[in-house]
Amino acid sequence: MPDRVAATLRHELRLIEKLAYAPYFLTVNAIVRFARAQGILCQGRGSAANSAVCFVLGITSIDPGRNDLLFERFISEERREPPDIDVDFEHERREIVMQWIFDTYGRDRAALCSTVIRYRTRGALRDVGKALGLPEDLVRTLSSQIWGWSQEGIEDRHLKELNLNLADRRLRLTLDLARQLVGAPRHLSQHPGGFVLTHDRLDDLVPIEPAAMADRQVIEWDKDDIDALKFMKVDVLALGMLTCMRRGLDLLADHKGIRHDLASIPAQDEPTYAMIRKADTLGTFQIESRAQMSMLPRLKPRTFYDLVVQVAIVRPGPIQGDMVHPYLRRRAGLEPVSYPTPALERVLGKTLGVPLFQEQAMRVAIECAGFTPGEADMLRKSMATFKFTGGVSRFRDKLVEGMVANGYDRSFAEQTFRQLEGFGSYGFPESHAASFALIAYASAWLKCRHPDVFCAALLNSQPMGFYAPAQIVRDAVTHGIEVRPACVNASRWDCTLEPHGDAAGNRAGDTDHFAVRLGLQMVRGLANAHAAAIIAARADRPFTSVDDLWRRAGVPQAALVRLAEADAFHPSLRLVRREALWAIKALADEPLPLFAAASAREAAAIPEVAEPAVILRPMTAGGDVVEDYRHTGLTLRSHPLSFLRADLRRRRIVTCAEAMAARDGRWLDAAGLVLVRQRPGSAKGVMFITLEDETGIANLVVWAKVFEDNRRTVLGASLMAAHGRIQREGEVVHLVAHRLADLSADLASVAPAMAHSRCPTAAVTNSTTARQPPTAAACRRRAASWTRIGTSTSSG
Repeated sequence: MPDRVAATLRHELRLIEKLAYAPYFLTVNAIVRFARAQGILCQGRGSAANSAVCFVLGITSIDPGRNDLLFERFISEERREPPDIDVDFEHERREIVMQWIFDTYGRDRAALCSTVIRYRTRGALRDVGKALGLPEDLVRTLSSQIWGWSQEGIEDRHLKELNLNLADRRLRLTLDLARQLVGAPRHLSQHPGGFVLTHDRLDDLVPIEPAAMADRQVIEWDKDDIDALKFMKVDVLALGMLTCMRRGLDLLADHKGIRHDLASIPAQDEPTYAMIRKADTLGTFQIESRAQMSMLPRLKPRTFYDLVVQVAIVRPGPIQGDMVHPYLRRRAGLEPVSYPTPALERVLGKTLGVPLFQEQAMRVAIECAGFTPGEADMLRKSMATFKFTGGVSRFRDKLVEGMVANGYDRSFAEQTFRQLEGFGSYGFPESHAASFALIAYASAWLKCRHPDVFCAALLNSQPMGFYAPAQIVRDAVTHGIEVRPACVNASRWDCTLEPHGDAAGNRAGDTDHFAVRLGLQMVRGLANAHAAAIIAARADRPFTSVDDLWRRAGVPQAALVRLAEADAFHPSLRLVRREALWAIKALADEPLPLFAAASAREAAAIPEVAEPAVILRPMTAGGDVVEDYRHTGLTLRSHPLSFLRADLRRRRIVTCAEAMAARDGRWLDAAGLVLVRQRPGSAKGVMFITLEDETGIANLVVWAKVFEDNRRTVLGASLMAAHGRIQREGEVVHLVAHRLADLSADLASVAPAMAHSRCPTAAVTNSTTARQPPTAAACRRRAASWTRIGTSTSSG
């Protein structure tokens, strides 16, 4: 063991022993060991990644020696607060870990703490409107004018836009009371994963109650109260991307024979970094948002530490502290990098003289102003709360005077403090950024090297991230992945991989890349139990008809209708939606036994007539697309906008691809489906919108004034057109919107005849082909079906 590492471990162990924190470390270690024994991916993050002891125990994956992290950011003798280790687990399997904790430590000594849910604008408006008896549609309309997480109320101009009476007493009272309620406690909720563990019975110490979920209990105190009383708390958190990575690594091993875990994924893979630099990161961890995608071509990550900076730099702290642009200019060689002293170069050399992380703020205080590590952590904490406590001033004087005493110019010292103060409350710990960067790189590697595996794993881990399954599938298709529809004979519950080949699935050629088969989970409204029955029933042989599936699987007709509406009978049985729905309607009457049918014919002397052939009027291509979205949330057919393209061309609206390829400064109109709306708190009211059409995506920037002038369109449109100017900065392209229009009504023209889409329309003619005569029961069933469906019939 290197001497420096040994010295770090001795230092940490001495402090852990002095503060009697060993039981806490061993408890977290036991939880992590159990999870890994069960094959559950987990990783410690946050300030705990500053600890060499946590790294040696396997709680965290970041070597603090290699990354020069600061243990006192995690544990401080002066602060004397209990350590706080956050561990992320696969979100679908975290419950296994939680139940193990209950069983191991006892349900009378383990419970989740609570958190106080406070009113936001939208929730306050809904509750007050309901209490005062406003109509539901009015409350819904008012709520639609509020951005999801905003603290803004509804103003008079918004009411005027909605043509509402400003003098109505109930309406005015609703708005006023809702505004007063913002920030007030609404109810006590369960903390996402904060476990409190005690030696004595919990109910002797704190009030507890059963949780909504079975076999859980919750402490009726807020997590901040728990922290103030210094209870031992372990954060057992859920992370969707860990579920995605577990599923992806399992698929990789099962289908391609490649076995990896998070630690063994090849490091410094150049194609992966090239993909990241192009911002081709839809679906990856932490670097998939609009802001991150805009930053990637500017920062151009080439190493793991670049990725650590990337994760941390698109945050309110560095933005408010005016650190982003200086860092980018220095990285691009447009601004010189200077360090007044070697000490400052040691601290800020990795980030080109710009403090980006909380640990750097602490080290500046230690190296340049003579703070002890504990005092530096108290400085960090005071910066994080100075807006509420005002306790930062005493540290300001100590920092500035200390830097002056060590030879720094006073103006430089004051500028340094202003920088630290600007991001202290929002800055990322470097250790936390490094933990997240590790998962971000792993997810990007899987997307780059095995996009088929990544697509299937990501779909199976929904809901998570910024993007819906429709965008995930479209992105996979763009990367050359074949995506196959849900099928009653081929799909399992989850999305799976199939070898390329013919319709029967025969392996052909390339075995390194697979097609993605959508799972039955994509069929909206289909119960897991019904899907399981279908999969079990087809184990012996595939289904040959709707009737065959119904009889063998024993599922209710409602489940068959869900499958038919999702077009799941078409891939193998060649029954399109309407044909499958028609066949399901014919199942309504149980057929008579053969001997009974024969007796009935003889008694009634029913003549043997040719069975009429049912020719169903085909749906339009646009209708199929609309039904795909309605019943699976995505389509593998044409994009909805492709059906509107001719009309959009006539209106001089260009495609998203044309817009993003246009020269800087060009004015144009573009339109697309609204994929993502983002309004970061640090963006000063700017809204970022992503539009999609059949050619790709376009990135809109909507300034605060334009947002207010077009509030209803921005918040409510599903299809939006934007008139604006192209802004091109290197590889980053935006359309800065000046006017917006809601084209959602145009989507109705994609499938104008869809009002009766649930009822297949049929035209009946005499068959010219030889068929077996129908039974009496068959005639009755067919006539009854036509009556129930309500379709018009005609005879030839």
